[in-house]
Amino acid sequence: MQKIKDERLILRNLKNIRIAYVIQTLGIIAILGYDLVTKGIGGMTNNPLWFVFIVTTIVSALLSMNISVEHESEKSSPKKGLKISITVLVLICIAAGIIISLIDGFNMMNGFVLPGIFFICGFFPIYYIYHLRKKREENFEDK
Repeated sequence: MQKIKDERLILRNLKNIRIAYVIQTLGIIAILGYDLVTKGIGGMTNNPLWFVFIVTTIVSALLSMNISVEHESEKSSPKKGLKISITVLVLICIAAGIIISLIDGFNMMNGFVLPGIFFICGFFPIYYIYHLRKKREENFEDK
């Protein structure tokens, strides 16, 4: 099999892959929806397709971050964006901690643990975008 060198064919192949991905994702959502209706939320999350769906969504989001950073038109300081994003994340975590600790059935420990998990899960994408912007800025400086 020969490697495709024509850009039009490469683009068409990528569009075909995107269509297949959309159909596959809709199929997974339909199966998970059926499990949700018949078995409830516990049955849906116990299905191995749930794990596949979550991992695929995370990978898709990370890959689209790379494209969105490359598509940014204005030049902004990566450090400034990092500081603003972390500040917003900390404020969201503090608000979530206060709200969670005030809800009946949750205690002060839940008010620290859950926002801590939110912070960790939010920090990695923020740092990844910072890394992409910093790399993009270094590439512009080299040229």
